[in-house]
Amino acid sequence: MSYNNTYDVIIIGSGLGGLTAGARLARQGRRILMLEQHVVPGGCATTFKRRNFTMEVGLHEMDGLDAQDIKLKIFEELGVFDHLEFIKLPEFYRTLTESGSFDFVMPDGIENAREALMQKFPAEARGIQTYFDTLIGVRSEVIRLQSMPRWKVALALPVFPLLFPMLVRNMKKNLGQFLNAHIGDTELKQILLANLGYYHDDPDSMSMIYYCMAQGGYYSGGGHYIKGGSQMLSDYLADIIRQHGGDIKFNQRVTSIIIEDGRARGVCFERNHGRHKEPSRAQAAVVIANSAVPNIPDMLPDPYRTKLQRSIANRVSSCSLLSIYVGFKSPPQPTGRGQYATFVAPHTIADLDELTANNRAPYSERGFVFVDYSRIDAGLSAAPRSVGAFCCVDYLNDWEGLSAADYRAKKEVVALQFF
Repeated sequence: MSYNNTYDVIIIGSGLGGLTAGARLARQGRRILMLEQHVVPGGCATTFKRRNFTMEVGLHEMDGLDAQDIKLKIFEELGVFDHLEFIKLPEFYRTLTESGSFDFVMPDGIENAREALMQKFPAEARGIQTYFDTLIGVRSEVIRLQSMPRWKVALALPVFPLLFPMLVRNMKKNLGQFLNAHIGDTELKQILLANLGYYHDDPDSMSMIYYCMAQGGYYSGGGHYIKGGSQMLSDYLADIIRQHGGDIKFNQRVTSIIIEDGRARGVCFERNHGRHKEPSRAQAAVVIANSAVPNIPDMLPDPYRTKLQRSIANRVSSCSLLSIYVGFKSPPQPTGRGQYATFVAPHTIADLDELTANNRAPYSERGFVFVDYSRIDAGLSAAPRSVGAFCCVDYLNDWEGLSAADYRAKKEVVALQFF
């Protein structure tokens, strides 16, 4: 088989995972080919322009960047902090109900958050303490485990429960089980789960370990926004790949992964849009698929296609987010008032099942978050203009099968319900 180009590594997709892998490998001397079906790199970490406004697509805040956070070491290695500014958010979030049953600001930092929650829910002090101890303990143990070489992990297996007690204690638990075991007040549970949509839509099917890693990062290191938008980070990582001899091709769709002698050896790809598809091939010793897992089997020949299809057959597609982007002539909240991220729920829930069910309620009744970029120096618009975004949990099946005209009409109807 002949190839148009030969590389060390081919990366399918240019989300932050692929960009980070590509940038690190490029700095190590590997020649990279990155193929992206969009016209810019970044996946959800992108921005777009509307008139005089820059809209943030999806990376509203990045967790962590504390001493334990693995991102810190990677960003320092890649020189990210020398080229980009990360703005620390003043608080974690505000959460309230439309019915007025509660209105609570989750402060930045573990100690501040714990103190504020215990002051509001003194009868739940023990559960609150257990919640934070578990979040921080699990996160610390996972990070320590990740840093150990495999031979050390193998030697540690007989005493694993002694070395990693928090991890062992929670590894088979879901988030709902944990909260129901340690916290009785449903209002407190709802406050703690205000930003659940960052990760999942159902606490009863969410891994406690995953939750601890993500939520623990926000409490330990805070939330951060990349000044100028997340596209700044994506573009910076893409530039590293190019500066070290790599190629990034946009508007390209990978049609197949080439398998030779049982190993991925290259890809076939073509233009994603346009009359002339211009089919091409590229060869590499390693192929990284930084794309949606359900799409990968269609790129593989049998028997590899069938094998992967079987292994993911019982997997359920995750929820997504509906985002409504808003440009303001002036800040939507008075100076000195309001929070960066405000989570709004219709009312206090009776149990966690009600929280999950609300994610599929009519849009007019569904909980949402409003992100107000005017609360920080986001660098997305010139004062007094500002931008914001409404977001809520949503699902692909709410939008499948619509014609282009019906899709546009539904977008208008849904967007108006949030105003």
